[in-house]
Amino acid sequence: MQSWERAPTALKPADSAATPQWSSRFAFLMAAIGSSVGLGNLWRFPFQTGQNGGSAFVLVYLLCVVFVAYPILIGELAVGRHKGLSAVGSTAGLARDSGKSPAWGMTGLVGAFASFLILTTYSVIAGQVMAYSLMSFLGEFAGRSAADAAVIAPLYNGVIHALGWHTLFMAITVLVVSRGLHGGIEKVVTVLMPLFFLMLALLCGYALMGGGAREAIDYLFAPRFSEITPSTVLAALGQAFFSIGVGAGLMITYGSFLGRRDNIADSGAIIAGSDTLVAVVAGLMIFPIVFTQGLDPAAGAGLIFGALPAVFANMPAGSIIGGLFFFLAFIAALTSSISLLLVVSVVGQEQMKLPAKVSAVAFGILAWAIGAWTVVSPDVGPWVDFISGSIALPLGGLLVAVFAGWIVPRAIMRDELPNAGEGVFRYWRLMIRYAAPLAVFVILLLGLDAKFDFGLNDFITSLQGG
Repeated sequence: MQSWERAPTALKPADSAATPQWSSRFAFLMAAIGSSVGLGNLWRFPFQTGQNGGSAFVLVYLLCVVFVAYPILIGELAVGRHKGLSAVGSTAGLARDSGKSPAWGMTGLVGAFASFLILTTYSVIAGQVMAYSLMSFLGEFAGRSAADAAVIAPLYNGVIHALGWHTLFMAITVLVVSRGLHGGIEKVVTVLMPLFFLMLALLCGYALMGGGAREAIDYLFAPRFSEITPSTVLAALGQAFFSIGVGAGLMITYGSFLGRRDNIADSGAIIAGSDTLVAVVAGLMIFPIVFTQGLDPAAGAGLIFGALPAVFANMPAGSIIGGLFFFLAFIAALTSSISLLLVVSVVGQEQMKLPAKVSAVAFGILAWAIGAWTVVSPDVGPWVDFISGSIALPLGGLLVAVFAGWIVPRAIMRDELPNAGEGVFRYWRLMIRYAAPLAVFVILLLGLDAKFDFGLNDFITSLQGG
């Protein structure tokens, strides 16, 4: 039996013999933080900050983490621990324990579906990160201008190369997950995550000493309350929600391996805080370089694969610095992709009675195939991203908030959070019942409006103009 195998039909407590537990709190935190910390922290947060008023965005982002993302995160961990099953089994089983319909298992199913779809395109981007790391170490970008760096990418030029790197990254992900909780996931995250934080600190220090530090710090932290607009608030809300990774069944699954003595409220605060810290430090790492080189801080995601490779290459020790930056992004991508595949692998084992390794390999191959389809047919990718990011993920978050706040009785949730003071528990229950569902519902509406143009974004723009 694999180290994360569990009985496919029995609904047992989280600390039963059928469900293994994390070998240590450190292992759990490294896995959970690694799940939250991903490519979005390193590229999405900086360019979202640049496009939405700098420090105004950072301030609102922090508030959204505290009042929306953190409460949902706590709810997911508690739901997962209560039954010790997959995202589907835990939500269905907890619904039964609450005297409700097991059809609430749909909450976990939507989250698992979101995780699977995200993995399909995430692997393609992560493969590009791997290629750029190698090219940077080899000095392929040296002497190039920021304008042509994205075009001159010999090891990532064309469909064949893109498929090759996508295949390699997915193979690594499948290998880790197939080796189980203790033999694969824990071994990888307990080594890679400390290395990640060390490299992030070193690269941030290097960037701050190279000039542009004062301008970057001012840009990120100087109060600009006049720049807080409805668009800023909504962008920060979306970033907080997507960055921490709630709504995808990740923390329900990781919570299923928690023991009864683990303090969910404290662990959740460490996870959310670490994710936020990484995002802010990533801004301190990137913006000094952006300002020193005269780049546009609001240039968007293209900054990472466009201008920055050449900028790194033409700095002192640039090939090493650039290679380390993209290797840092690779670690963030791998620890996130592991959790994404684990979610669906555990569902496949539990609900479809697949052996653990077979489930990991089968879903990995299926995710690879869809990712490969997006490479061969570029028009497919945006639709996959839309379904996963704009529909499944926020819908999963909304269902979790409603489920934990309204469906599960207060007594059960209080029993899952015994270490939280009464004031903390009341705050959590207030947020999970009212603030979180409303906020995530707005994210869902905005995602649909961006695709089908119901006029909601135009209304928000008109509010800003007023």
